[in-house]
Amino acid sequence: MTQTVDPKLLEILVCPLTHALLRYDVARQELISDQAGLAYPVRDGIPIMLPDEARALEDHEVKK
Repeated sequence: MTQTVDPKLLEILVCPLTHALLRYDVARQELISDQAGLAYPVRDGIPIMLPDEARALEDHEVKK
């Protein structure tokens, strides 16, 4: 079963590095910061907003 993130939470979460809004990738269970080029994991419905835990995005994954 795929976990989801509460939509209200998504409205207030921002990237800890850039303070930009995030987009949610349901398939990969990640919160994406296009400005920082990072994908923060969501584990058991809980966003892990630590830059050390984030995955660097490939160029083709970043929305401009």
